[in-house]
Amino acid sequence: MNIAILQVVVLLLVAIVLFASNRIRIDVTALLLLVAFVVSGMLTLPEALAGFADANVILIALMFVVGEGLIRTGVAYRVGDWLLRLSGDSELRLVSLLMVSVAALGSVMSSTGVVAIFIPVALSLASRVGVPPSRIMMPLSMAGLISGMLTLVATPPNLVISSELERQGLAGLNFFDITPLGLLILLLGIGYMRLLGNRLLSGVPPQARDHQGRRRMQELISRYQLADRACRLQIQPGSSLIGPTLEQLRLRARFGANVLGIERRRGFHHQLVGVTTQSQFEAHDVLLVDLVGAAEDVQAFCKQCRLQPLPLRGQYFSEHARSVGLAEVLLIPDSRLLGKTLRQLAFRREYRLSVVGIQRQGQALTDGLLDEPLQLADTLLVAGEWKQIRYLQQHKRDFLLFDLPAEVDEMAPAQNQAPLALMCVALMVGLMISGWVPNVIAALLACLLLGLFRCVDMESAYRSIQWPTLLLIIGMMPFATALQKSGALALLVDSMSQLFGDLSPRLMLMVLFVLAASIGLFISNTATALLLAPVAISIAQQMGLSPHPFAITVAIAASAAFMTPVSSPVNTLVLVPGGYRFSDFIRLGVPFTLLVMAVTVLVVPLLFPFQPG
Repeated sequence: MNIAILQVVVLLLVAIVLFASNRIRIDVTALLLLVAFVVSGMLTLPEALAGFADANVILIALMFVVGEGLIRTGVAYRVGDWLLRLSGDSELRLVSLLMVSVAALGSVMSSTGVVAIFIPVALSLASRVGVPPSRIMMPLSMAGLISGMLTLVATPPNLVISSELERQGLAGLNFFDITPLGLLILLLGIGYMRLLGNRLLSGVPPQARDHQGRRRMQELISRYQLADRACRLQIQPGSSLIGPTLEQLRLRARFGANVLGIERRRGFHHQLVGVTTQSQFEAHDVLLVDLVGAAEDVQAFCKQCRLQPLPLRGQYFSEHARSVGLAEVLLIPDSRLLGKTLRQLAFRREYRLSVVGIQRQGQALTDGLLDEPLQLADTLLVAGEWKQIRYLQQHKRDFLLFDLPAEVDEMAPAQNQAPLALMCVALMVGLMISGWVPNVIAALLACLLLGLFRCVDMESAYRSIQWPTLLLIIGMMPFATALQKSGALALLVDSMSQLFGDLSPRLMLMVLFVLAASIGLFISNTATALLLAPVAISIAQQMGLSPHPFAITVAIAASAAFMTPVSSPVNTLVLVPGGYRFSDFIRLGVPFTLLVMAVTVLVVPLLFPFQPG
């Protein structure tokens, strides 16, 4: 072993130790390794920085933006609503539909992002069906990992494998090349969870709060007794409410009616929109009203203004949490609001929000709410658009904004653009499948269209990109070049050939799968793919076989991070809300990983023959 090989091996071991210990950020570790390659003279500066110009690195960044577009337009959350309608009270149907939905979304956006989106949805589903979250969270994470096996852009390791094939002058992967195998593994995962999942997992009681310990809107509604006062009133033709602005109508002063939102028909569905002092009403609008006045005022309001009462379900606010939010603010000393009543406040005019509840010394005020002077340390419950609620964080002179409820994560500020977002994604997929333009150009065009149609803005686009992941890929890419230049790659391939040279090609696939899955226990799946892709390709070439089945086996194994809660961020996300122990992942993940390995070794050569035609 020469000095160059020793240097590469030492750096590789240092990288694995640093990644496994997590004492230094993974992106910082990757950049430190990049610097070490240049300083040691193993690589030239252009060789070390080649990752910054790699098309697949740019493609990964663009896919984060596409995923953000699906989140901001509410597409991901509408899938959750669809699940609520179809699952009914069947746990088995719920698990199956949840896994299919998560895998489908994860095939075109970050699996970590999809799982993060679906955690509150899954907790709500578990509560509705009456099962512990532990029986829902594990299928959620498993589907998130399997989604990486469905398309080329589903996870960075697939793009890394494709990039390495192209770098060595071979044909890269097409968009749906691994989809048949991924669908088979998805069906296997659904069957596995339905048959064995509940037997292998320990149940825990459902939690009242979300995974970050924040209150949910339903708890705020209960604390301030808002559900007892809220109602839905439909405006009939000829109503006096049609035409004037909300400020001109003075509904709170005249009737004690505080309008929180308007249900208005948009296309083929009704949407709840926020209100301002300049809002105007139309015939057949449905008003969400907080009735803080006396009963006779309410009756007079409906009669005089030609309003038809409509039913209001208990979960109404939670179901419309993407449009109208709730938050608590605490009055502080020297606040301009102290001593004033809700009738006197111009809160809606100044902040475009409505005060819908007051709590004093831990007790909600119910009588004479409009005429009660505000006191120091009172907490106010405000309602309105999430954007306006966030603005309250900038107004610290009069009050402090408490932590926002968990539903703020479901905010979809561009939900009206959902059809346009779907059109952009469909166009991107179509261009990638057709091969008319490079994949990175197809994704770039989709991102530009998402911006043009206001599905994303520049701030949210930049914020959506997971820079640590990109820097990890860029910093680890030079390893392949260093392995090749130093002779370490040839030495590793020769050693594996001597140890396993007499094995059949399928058994060699099994060896690569075990090696990739084992390394993936300690470092990220992206780093695993970056390290083993050149090894797999070189072994195949030495055996005189097509490199594609070997490279794809590494990609599948890199995504098969089912065995521990630290194997993937997807598993880490569900650890707390599912109430799992470390052993739960081992007990459930190890058998399933062995099943995935068996399917991969059997099916990959059928889809990608060892001897290309």
